[in-house]
Amino acid sequence: MVTATGIGSYPGESLEETLRTVLGELPDLPHLPELPDRGITAGIVGRGLAVMAELGADLQPAGWRLTDAPGVDHRRARSLLAQDLDTLEELTQGYEGAFKIQVAGPWTLAASVEKPRGDKVLSDFGARRELAQALAEGVGTHVADVRRRLPGVDRLVVQVDEPALSAVLAGKVPTASGFGRHRTVHPPEASEALSWVLGAVSDAGAEPWVHTCAAGTPLPLLRTSGARGISVDLGLMTAADHDALAEALEDGETVALGVVPSLDPATAPTDTEVTERVLRWLDMLGLDPAEVGEQLVVTPTCGLAGASPAWVRQALALVRTSAANLSG
Repeated sequence: MVTATGIGSYPGESLEETLRTVLGELPDLPHLPELPDRGITAGIVGRGLAVMAELGADLQPAGWRLTDAPGVDHRRARSLLAQDLDTLEELTQGYEGAFKIQVAGPWTLAASVEKPRGDKVLSDFGARRELAQALAEGVGTHVADVRRRLPGVDRLVVQVDEPALSAVLAGKVPTASGFGRHRTVHPPEASEALSWVLGAVSDAGAEPWVHTCAAGTPLPLLRTSGARGISVDLGLMTAADHDALAEALEDGETVALGVVPSLDPATAPTDTEVTERVLRWLDMLGLDPAEVGEQLVVTPTCGLAGASPAWVRQALALVRTSAANLSG
């Protein structure tokens, strides 16, 4: 059976309302929504820092910065995450099946957060290792907490979001001045840090995925780092990417295909058009839908935070109906 799910972010500020929508529209693989409209503590970086263990952070005019102890905004981010998990626990009483949560990856955090004395964590070898290890430790604790709150969940997916990974590997992340670029991080180091986080997910009994909606992310690196699911925007894939996704499916791993626009389109696709697009892709790869359907997931192309509430409901209905069509 082909499954439908969302990527993570949504517009608005009411978690309860959005979570009810997600539970209703994505019954086979619902997920914990992220609502960046609530402020920087609720964004992808704030959420990642809320999960991180040991290290502290605070909010400066230039953005998040690591500190010796958590600052007021770091504490607010942690408090907001705890409140969201309380709401999740309350609204999913009696729920059984699969569920997904999301967390920022180590390289996206390293490219977004500053060291105590300024400039990105990405600029310092020791700092980026320390950040990745703190994130891995925190993810393990976070997964255990979610498992305790969702006792009926028999399959917990943890989607590690790495939108900045391709820029990190290509040396395209700007320095603090904006006039230079940070040095390229080589694939072995990138893989090692990612493997700590994905390994912590696996060790905690959950299923590690990596999501990227940025072109140029080396998909084989994600797989060798321990990802058991890869979530991508199908429209950004190259021939080499298609080969990597085919290999993942053939090896029994999950591929989540972003095939529904994440922003309000001028003309919305129909579920028939979405279904046919996925079938053409499988045919191009020489794969039988009946044989790989269990590993296939249909999603929007990226998060829906920039979409209108009306398009959110339509997009989720499209992925759900398209998944049902593919399963039929």
